[in-house]
Amino acid sequence: MFGLTEVSKKTTEFLEGYKDPWQEDSEEDFVTLNAAQAQALRELQPGMSAWQVVAFQALCGLVFAAIAGLVSSRGWSVAYGAFAVVLPNALLARGMSRKPTSINVLSGVAALLVWEMVKVGLTLAMLLGAPWVVKNLSWPALLVGLVLTMKVHWLTLAYKPKAPVSNQV
Repeated sequence: MFGLTEVSKKTTEFLEGYKDPWQEDSEEDFVTLNAAQAQALRELQPGMSAWQVVAFQALCGLVFAAIAGLVSSRGWSVAYGAFAVVLPNALLARGMSRKPTSINVLSGVAALLVWEMVKVGLTLAMLLGAPWVVKNLSWPALLVGLVLTMKVHWLTLAYKPKAPVSNQV
């Protein structure tokens, strides 16, 4: 079938001194943390909440819309594109921050799936309703606002929240 008569049985050979990374035994490097060590690690490396990401997206969307409004008359289209990202993301953050989603893993995954579908549905509804909401709508400007606002969440990865300073002497 497809001109193949036999399967190659060659193995990958590595240069001398290098080991096959798939054959390395990494069990000896793995350290299990106890509860106190895990808590100390969380305090040293605080995370960023979904609300902070949504707020950053909203701020960036406003900046993009203001710049577009100063440069051209397409500021409202860019703002609506940004809003079509921020509002559904805020709804997803609200839905996922509720306590009942953390009862067990399966309910958490199911909640994520449901809220993600709600987010996508709301985004599509907002995009379909854009011509009735924004006068003199510019689809390219709306899509620029949508894509730029959607992609700025990667910039939040560059922001490292500072760990609280301990008062121990």
